[in-house]
Amino acid sequence: MKKSFWNGFFQGRQPKPFSAWQIELTTRCPLRCKMCCREGHHSMARKDMTLEDFQKILPYLREVESVVLEGWGESLLHPRLIEIIRLVRDEGARVGFVTSGMTLSDDYVLELVQAGTDFIGFSLSGAMAETHDSIRVNSHLPKLLDHIRRFQEIKVRLKTSLPRLHIVYLLLKNNIAELPILIRLAKDLGIGEIILIHMALISNAWQEGQRIFAREETEEYESMVTEAGKMARGLKITLRRPSLTPRDAAVCSENPLQNLYISVNGNVSPCVYLRPPVPPPFLRIFHGEEFRMEKVGFGNIFQKPFPEIWQNSQYQDFRSCFLRRREKMQEITGILLDPDKRKSLESFSLPSPPLPCRSCYKIEGF
Repeated sequence: MKKSFWNGFFQGRQPKPFSAWQIELTTRCPLRCKMCCREGHHSMARKDMTLEDFQKILPYLREVESVVLEGWGESLLHPRLIEIIRLVRDEGARVGFVTSGMTLSDDYVLELVQAGTDFIGFSLSGAMAETHDSIRVNSHLPKLLDHIRRFQEIKVRLKTSLPRLHIVYLLLKNNIAELPILIRLAKDLGIGEIILIHMALISNAWQEGQRIFAREETEEYESMVTEAGKMARGLKITLRRPSLTPRDAAVCSENPLQNLYISVNGNVSPCVYLRPPVPPPFLRIFHGEEFRMEKVGFGNIFQKPFPEIWQNSQYQDFRSCFLRRREKMQEITGILLDPDKRKSLESFSLPSPPLPCRSCYKIEGF
């Protein structure tokens, strides 16, 4: 890719113009998780990205800090995963993924380490087997924990700190009380980081009834998460947590200004939640209200050069919404620092996000 393109658009920004690209290698998954948007769509075709197609993405990855080989499927099922990890590393990007961990073996762990994998997250939806297994159907927590322990043992044997392992824990009403158990579990496993997340795409009544975040603070849940944070600090574990109530987010945590998502079919989208693997229009429930959403995409990287997609006028308009919001937030921050101007904040509001994002929990800071 010509450097002049990036120099023109990203002058003075971080060392690489993109923070993270999320690439879906497969839509196949052995689990039937209750929080997945594919609930009710299990008959949909399963597909792997071919190595030939992945190689069409490769030249652009030298401009990306981190590549997350993950979408709506289980990356460990991809037959060329190890080869793909090596290819990404050769382009100078950090590489990893989040996994259910159910298909790991000692040989597979050894290959992942030797390929140079930088990070792996393990998805948990409970710290007790009964809870986790009932939510992540076809998973079995004791087996998953055994795989994590074996992974750590093999790393010790090979005298390597990579890949760095972390836990990704989905917060639900059914499992939030197990946070203290989770933290002790992480300590026992030698894992130093836990990332707590919410469901971002809610598409049925069960999911809607399980969310612990709301427009008004729930003191009970906030207290549980706060106490978990204190416990984690005491055990020298980093606990990253989301807000439980809305907050102004000029740019959501998916950050479409520096990040993007590529589906198994090569479609480029601002984020994974705007292109789920279900037939359009897909259902999104937002604070109890139902929305029928079309998938968002701005071009196919298997068919077009990436700069052509990135400079697509519709894609630029999409990102401009966030640029305007960020500029306004900076203006508001400046006013907050000036006591004489604070009264004028009453008339300030952030510009609207893109239409597909207005009914997304991410834009509310969740």
